Amino acid sequence: MNYKFRMVSLLIIDSIVVLISIFLAHFFLNPFNPTIDWMLGLSSIILLISHHILCLHFHLYQRIWKYANIDELMSLCKVIVLSVLITAVSQLIIFKTMYERGLFLTLILHLVFLCGIRMFWRHLQLRRDKTVLTSPLKRKATLILGAGGSGRSISLELQKGDSILNPVVFLDDNPKLKNLEINGIPVVGGLKELDSVVEHYNIKHIIIAIPSLKGEQLKGIIKKSKRVCENVQIIPKYREFATGKINYSKFRNVSIEDLLGREAVLLDNNSISQKIKGKKVLVTGAGGSIGSELCRQIIKYEPSELILLDHSEFNIYQILRELQKVKKYTKLKSEILSVENRERVQKMMENHKPNIIFHAAAYKHVPLMEENIYSAVATNILGTKNVIDAADKVNVNSFVLISTDKAVSPSCIMGMTKRIAELIVNEKNNHSSTKYSSVRFGNVLGSSGSVVPLFKEQINNGGPVTVTHPEMTRYFMTIPEAAQLVIQAASFSKGGETFVLDMGQPVKIVDLAKQLINLSGFSEDEIEITYTGIREGEKIHEELFYEFEERYSKVHPKINAFTNEQYISDIREKLQDNLRYSEEELEQLLQTILNNVELKKLVKEVSI
Repeated sequence: MNYKFRMVSLLIIDSIVVLISIFLAHFFLNPFNPTIDWMLGLSSIILLISHHILCLHFHLYQRIWKYANIDELMSLCKVIVLSVLITAVSQLIIFKTMYERGLFLTLILHLVFLCGIRMFWRHLQLRRDKTVLTSPLKRKATLILGAGGSGRSISLELQKGDSILNPVVFLDDNPKLKNLEINGIPVVGGLKELDSVVEHYNIKHIIIAIPSLKGEQLKGIIKKSKRVCENVQIIPKYREFATGKINYSKFRNVSIEDLLGREAVLLDNNSISQKIKGKKVLVTGAGGSIGSELCRQIIKYEPSELILLDHSEFNIYQILRELQKVKKYTKLKSEILSVENRERVQKMMENHKPNIIFHAAAYKHVPLMEENIYSAVATNILGTKNVIDAADKVNVNSFVLISTDKAVSPSCIMGMTKRIAELIVNEKNNHSSTKYSSVRFGNVLGSSGSVVPLFKEQINNGGPVTVTHPEMTRYFMTIPEAAQLVIQAASFSKGGETFVLDMGQPVKIVDLAKQLINLSGFSEDEIEITYTGIREGEKIHEELFYEFEERYSKVHPKINAFTNEQYISDIREKLQDNLRYSEEELEQLLQTILNNVELKKLVKEVSI
């Protein structure tokens, strides 16, 4: 049905209903003398015209009544009442009298006929849609966990008939809702009855519709749901419901991030905005996992200029394309270069003169750096030194190094180079107007080269999933959470701090593998887990602090800070001829440098 035909049809139907209402009211009140006088004729014309004008004003002819709800009915009632009131006022003005009983009965009939016709049409359309998908092979019996506002919205969305999911039952821990019906769907009990309800109703799909759930609570419900049903989805974040963006296409499958049980990050947006808004911000390694997420988060705070530096042309191209879609007041600049090139780094810094630098450029893959020690030294140490020195020369306000938990008591080349980078930052802060600081955290889920993408690939290939050691643990957080907390830590920096993000409890790698297998719809019997042995440079357990660093201040619920008294000076002189060493000699040199760190003569206290 095209738009013009639909409009004409509605105009004709409404006209008939309006005229029937007023003339039928007149007939009921005057059954023995139903004459049509001048007052009745003119009143019917006024009622008809005012009805159509008001319907156009409230856009009632543009509504799809198949999806009508209480808002549409309320608008229709307003139109009917207002049109009758206009008719009544017109009678008083023109005829100096008002036909009260006739208008009141007209109002009642008007309401009954128009609302009834639209609801009947809605009923027929929904019934027709449901008959299209009544086959049990096409529609899946669906359980909605949570009968609050989100669950109700979801049930309405699914009942439209354009989904293969058929909501048949609610579960909610609110005892007041038990045995009630919401949109015709019963609330049969609480979440503890999940197992029996899934079996009784032959549930094939579960939707978790409780946006307030987080952390361990959410993790527990996800695990329980996955145990009894293969298909489990979760609603988007609460803000998407609040803005009316909820629809079936936005439901997402449960991810490993949900099972990680990380609490949502609450940021001090005022302090971050004061730090970034209107400033020039440089992100090195901007094409990497952490660097690109830093760019996504930073641009929200409207820096005047965001400079993206990376040695990968393709990575910079990708993140630039993404940021171009969301930028408002920020100029985007790109720099394709390696931080190993000291002269190019200095020239770039002089050209842009950034206010803030987030230094994320680094090689981070532990086994690869064991085999490529020269590259690790050149980028992670000398490259970092190049950026640090260039920042000092152009009087950058704030420099933040992205570090790692592997820098604590390092057993691998990557960890050694990142620890030395931390110590270089400490040394430079001693005699520079630039505020230098480091942010240290553990693994991030989904980053390039991390274990989660590897596990997913292995599962997709039918296994086996390879784990190095049954007892191996790592600290994990999501990439957005890490980036947000890095930016928050930077807003607190006064120079000389090492910030350590709260990583929660360490996670067993084998447990992570098992959870991913289950999330992928397989059992541990179907996908084998094999142990390959600890690789060179790896530790069973990572640490976040040295013993002497345990005296720290909690500057944010998820950020700890301390002033490190150790530093390294003259690192360039010590490593400038690194290529003349063999790999074994260079590794030994790194260890010697770390064993001979210097102590600051003046210990600064952390004061945030």
